[in-house]
Amino acid sequence: MTKLRAEVDVDAPVSQVYNQWTQFESFPEFLGAVKSVDQIDDVRTLWNVSIAGREHSFYADIVEQVPDRQIAWQSTDGKFHTGRVDFTPNAEGTHVALEMEWEPEGLLEAAGAAIGIDDAQARTDLRRFKEFIENRGSATGEWRGEIHGGVEDSRPGEQSGSVGA
Repeated sequence: MTKLRAEVDVDAPVSQVYNQWTQFESFPEFLGAVKSVDQIDDVRTLWNVSIAGREHSFYADIVEQVPDRQIAWQSTDGKFHTGRVDFTPNAEGTHVALEMEWEPEGLLEAAGAAIGIDDAQARTDLRRFKEFIENRGSATGEWRGEIHGGVEDSRPGEQSGSVGA
């Protein structure tokens, strides 16, 4: 099992940073290994990634999502992958902390994880995310719903938001 943690401070308000992170289909613009993400519904996504020259596809479900605070996910088939990103307001704008865990497949992925290539890529990806959101000045969309235990929390009288708004 491989684990990593990467962090970055973004010069933008927490709601703007969080809103951008909810736009999974924009991930290929700043996440190096991600080729595409399809938002199936509010909870389910389909990821296509390229790792060590090998293409992988897997479904991941959002298991926890609280606006301006946290998004956590877990793969449901294919490549084992789990993670979370926390958003914390600070003097610079927003502190973003990413944690991921996955099972490397094959010698190249295991070697890359062992020598820290994955950690370096995560730090680079977060810097690219920071540049993306700071240069844009606004998020490409937002989704303000809540998910707990993999189920959307749709309380009466509250609006959950919309994917790709």
